[in-house]
Amino acid sequence: MSVVNSDPQIGLSVALKQRAREEGFEPVGIARLPGSPRLQMRTAALERWLECGDHADMAWMASPRRRDPNLLLPGLASLLAVGLNYHVETVPKPGRLRVARYAWGRDYHRVVDQRLRRVGRWLSEQRPDCRWRVCVDSAPLLDKAWAEEAGLGWIGKHSNVISAQEGSWMVLGHLLTTEELTPDEPARSLCGRCTACLDACPTDAIREPFVVDSGLCLAYHTIENRSARLPESISEALGPWVAGCDICQEVCPWNHRSLPSTRDPELQPKPWLMDLTRDQVLSWDDDHWDEQLRGSALRRIKPWMWRRNAAAARMSEPPTI
Repeated sequence: MSVVNSDPQIGLSVALKQRAREEGFEPVGIARLPGSPRLQMRTAALERWLECGDHADMAWMASPRRRDPNLLLPGLASLLAVGLNYHVETVPKPGRLRVARYAWGRDYHRVVDQRLRRVGRWLSEQRPDCRWRVCVDSAPLLDKAWAEEAGLGWIGKHSNVISAQEGSWMVLGHLLTTEELTPDEPARSLCGRCTACLDACPTDAIREPFVVDSGLCLAYHTIENRSARLPESISEALGPWVAGCDICQEVCPWNHRSLPSTRDPELQPKPWLMDLTRDQVLSWDDDHWDEQLRGSALRRIKPWMWRRNAAAARMSEPPTI
């Protein structure tokens, strides 16, 4: 793909976004440092969240690099933000254990990283002197705020990024670069007065709009909590969830419209995740878990944690959305 435009910066920016779309990303957008005043507000909100201890024992959330992306790539000038839609029409069988949708397919960290690296190598062909770095959500970047800054969508009251076209069923990635690119307009919030996500959370983890208390969140406890037993309040509210939780997204009106369903083979659900029972979870040995979790983002949940979570889970019918 050649870059042709009377303004080289605009031409490169348009071509870069198109190259990202060729890798299956949508939406895509560009942000420029230092960002708008709203990004400064998001950074201040992170500081308050950390001061309140809402990150529980996730110490990595306090990394200074999360507040200053220049520490991730010296000379950073622009960011390409991308979303990868993981919404599929498939739903778990009735009465089965539930796993958050983002983890149904291949590990999205690898998928996004590999595809963005191809975009980065294309950028190097266009601008040999530029430097770049790929970031997925495992990197200490304020990724949701930068996605909002690049126009991908707005941060909803449940803290997930919502696209007017894709809903919130998407994972994020960023290509940081020293190249000066033409920024897109930041997204405008369209949550309005809706409080569906706050009202639906079974543990009231969304203490106020945009503020999630990790210590009350089912996703945190099923994935990050390394205690031998879950807190009683979490066990009572767990329902069928054994790996993550999608409740706040399932009730979001922006996810109740006709949404694009991905046909990307790397994002299709693993069959065992659609038909998971408590007996399976409790009976599989560590070697079998190792086989099941290869190439999965769920590998972060150790076999003993799966058993712990399943022992506390309560079966129910999955919602239809």
